[in-house]
Amino acid sequence: MDKKSMPQSAPLTGEIKAFQKDIPLDERPIEIKIIIPTQAYFLSGIRDFVVNLTKNLTGFSMQWAFRFQAVVDELCNNAIEHGSKSGAIVGVTLISTKGKSLEVIVEDTGTGNVKINAEGLTKLYKEKRENVGVQYLGFRGRGLPKIVGEWTDELIFEDIVGGGIRVRAKKYLRKEEAIVPSLSVSNPIHLTA
Repeated sequence: MDKKSMPQSAPLTGEIKAFQKDIPLDERPIEIKIIIPTQAYFLSGIRDFVVNLTKNLTGFSMQWAFRFQAVVDELCNNAIEHGSKSGAIVGVTLISTKGKSLEVIVEDTGTGNVKINAEGLTKLYKEKRENVGVQYLGFRGRGLPKIVGEWTDELIFEDIVGGGIRVRAKKYLRKEEAIVPSLSVSNPIHLTA
């Protein structure tokens, strides 16, 4: 087979972008994209992956690894339950910049039972956020303002061209949230995370 008749492969999505060439390899953001069907069954794998990614690649403490796991879980559940019909997909992108930040982007298809755009969702979020701790929000419907709102530094809702909503939640690493250095294991009853 000559070179002209060889099939051309699609570019890899994990290419190093031009603006990253000047950044040392160990300081470049790591971006991982996952597509899951709209079934809650797949969320357990996402939860485990988020904890492992957070504790191994970011510099966040275990406490924040579990908090960010809850943030991702809440956003994925909302996309599955409200934003995408059964049989559709949900996109999850994790972006880790070691020692700086961790971001999750969750995208739904806009085919779910709840028809709302980014502007409406932003307004609803702000209303619920103002009422956290003041008014009982019910058993359901408090995850976004309580979990995501309190455990992230940035929360952005965007409309996706062609339908759906993209939610971006970002947490910056602060000194007090970094991994606590392990202590000596000489005391068998002392456990460190």
